[in-house]
Amino acid sequence: MNKHERLKQLVQKYKHAWVFLYGFIYMPWFLWLEHHVTTDYHVIHSALDDKIPFLEVFIVPYLLWFVFIAAVVLYFFFTDVPGFYRLCTMLFTGMTIFLIISTLFPNGLALRPAVFEQDNIFVRLVQFVYRADTSTNVFPSIHVYNSLAACVAISHSEAFKKHKALTVGSYILAASIILATMFLKQHSVIDVSGAFVMAYAVYQFVYAPSARKVPKLSRQPV
Repeated sequence: MNKHERLKQLVQKYKHAWVFLYGFIYMPWFLWLEHHVTTDYHVIHSALDDKIPFLEVFIVPYLLWFVFIAAVVLYFFFTDVPGFYRLCTMLFTGMTIFLIISTLFPNGLALRPAVFEQDNIFVRLVQFVYRADTSTNVFPSIHVYNSLAACVAISHSEAFKKHKALTVGSYILAASIILATMFLKQHSVIDVSGAFVMAYAVYQFVYAPSARKVPKLSRQPV
């Protein structure tokens, strides 16, 4: 088999990679929002936010979000094409809704601490994140939404059901990431709640229809 044939087989095998073109829609739109939503926006705040302490150690799971989402997406990309399509449908639907909300309803936070009581590696990482990421365009939280979407995909995967420890570990990491968004003052309780509501709504269209078919199939005579 020559190089041309191998390349053709590779393209055919991974033709579903076209889905990643969504990045050319999401990133320019998001960056535009980051540069234009800077002063005139609705401040999101809940009384519960003031009761949640700032815990810099949660920067670890917060940053692990990038690895977690990439790992889950790539796992399904290489091993489960139908699962990959469903996961990306849920991810990209929610991310698009987030962009539309941020465009029509500019929003931001005023929760970040002005002064840090300690100076350690965790605080320095938090300061780096604060510099790199503005406190605007926060509702609903994409950190939370994408974590939930990844958990949904994992829970519907037959392969993951054979690896209980990995599945439970994924859920624990996702829970830690969700808590991190609030403990680091990156998101309000309202942002987190909005992400849960959006995940539930999108789930009804992406995963629930196929899930409802399973009991019906199981009742069919053999």
